[in-house]
Amino acid sequence: MEIPKTEGIKYAGSKLKILPYIFEMLSQLNEIETVLDGFSGSTRVSQAFASLGYSTTSNDIAVWSEVFATCYLIANKPNKYYLELIEYLNNLQGVDGWFSENYGGVETDLKKAFQIKNTRKLDAIRNEIDNLNLTWEDKSVLLTSLIYALDKVDNTLGHYAAYLSGWSQRSFNELNLKLPMRLTLTGENKVVRDDIFKTVANRYDLVYFDPPYGSNNEKMPPSRVRYNAYYHLWTTIIQNDKPLLFGKANRREDSRDNVSASVFEEFRKSDNGSFMAMEALKRLIQETNTRYLLLSYSSGGRATKEQLLDIISESGKLLEIKLIDYKKNVMSNMRSSNEWINSDGKHEEFLFLMEKAH
Repeated sequence: MEIPKTEGIKYAGSKLKILPYIFEMLSQLNEIETVLDGFSGSTRVSQAFASLGYSTTSNDIAVWSEVFATCYLIANKPNKYYLELIEYLNNLQGVDGWFSENYGGVETDLKKAFQIKNTRKLDAIRNEIDNLNLTWEDKSVLLTSLIYALDKVDNTLGHYAAYLSGWSQRSFNELNLKLPMRLTLTGENKVVRDDIFKTVANRYDLVYFDPPYGSNNEKMPPSRVRYNAYYHLWTTIIQNDKPLLFGKANRREDSRDNVSASVFEEFRKSDNGSFMAMEALKRLIQETNTRYLLLSYSSGGRATKEQLLDIISESGKLLEIKLIDYKKNVMSNMRSSNEWINSDGKHEEFLFLMEKAH
């Protein structure tokens, strides 16, 4: 199966490298029409599903994921329409505004997200997008284009929880919006921003889960949240709500760890002594209404092999496990369902394919 091209930003949870392995596993399955990407993030997997003609539901609680998914899976006006809007936005004169005040810096400033010339363009473009009175679908295309353009001129390592102390080379480039890659859509796609436990009540032929992982590092703080902290600025750009900020990185107040925690990243144990993240994953797999379920899980996550295999065996039949070693950049089949390779600090990804019990 040829893997379709997808687009994405610098993103800690990107599934770009494992797309070939995902679709190699799925090629053995028959009668797959409806699929759910349950934690869609930057939407690379959703894009690939939709490109292959599956009726794809993309779900995530992040508003920026909803915007990306709407851009790729729903928006359907001709390229010419969006190209004219993008050209108009690129030709706007920069202005000093809220983003420049909080995230823009001159060459002598330290630890700012962008150079001031680019935040001035951001201020002008973002305000004008609201003034255009677009439909949500069309607005999502322009916001996706804006975030991609900012991703190419930022002063970060790929997230917005901290900024580089010296200007990155790309930060000197000029902000320039481009048309996101349009997909040929043949399925009936949906975009959902809701609690995953509600979304899985609907029936799908196949569900793919790549949940946030609670780290197995015992020294990590007990409520560390990755994605809301890392990508708070995308939320602000989309909502344009000028929120209260805190900390050196000027994070949104509502991205604090004790406000926006995901149960799947939870480090604490419940009263019965088991990790809350594992209880949530077990419940999720049990409640998902699907024939096939594909779970992606990192070797650095909270789960152990016994826990994952027990959860799967309680809810259905394990069909296949694959291991991707990012350091070696190779994939190998695991010889049996009981085999597990100790990560020893290596970054490895495991794919579990199961058939749910009816």
